[in-house]
Amino acid sequence: MDYNGLLGSFPREIRLFVAAFVVVLSIGFFTGLLFVKQTESITPAGVEENYLGNEENEAAEIMKFKKGEREMLTIVHTHILSMAFIFLLLGGLVWITKFPKNWKLFLTIEPFFSAVLTFGGIYLMWMGILWMKYVVIFSGILMTVTFTFSAGLVLKQSLFPAKR
Repeated sequence: MDYNGLLGSFPREIRLFVAAFVVVLSIGFFTGLLFVKQTESITPAGVEENYLGNEENEAAEIMKFKKGEREMLTIVHTHILSMAFIFLLLGGLVWITKFPKNWKLFLTIEPFFSAVLTFGGIYLMWMGILWMKYVVIFSGILMTVTFTFSAGLVLKQSLFPAKR
């Protein structure tokens, strides 16, 4: 079965449906990144402060306290599960685009590793392995780049299918 480029052969209505899904999915994904920016968790020090607190810093503008174990488990649980579904759905769409197979493999497998490294890394950092904040930043950036590229690829081929 040749599925490479199958998306472009779908009827216009289905391609518009796929495009609408990817747009709404992207709004949700990038809104989450706005939340990360709002909590100042875009730097290693900010990630650490967001989860471990800053109560020892009397000059802090916003006082933050170390998150409890229940809150951490909820964060890790909900994010890993939701990211798995996001990347399952987006990855399925990536596989039916016209693009090199090795790149599709990377775009569809990498985000699962990044989700575990990002949110598992947050938990490990919370547990005291402080260097994980660098893994969290790196894997979070890689996950975002992969999502952006995949969503763009699916959108482009949904809205502007290649002529056969």
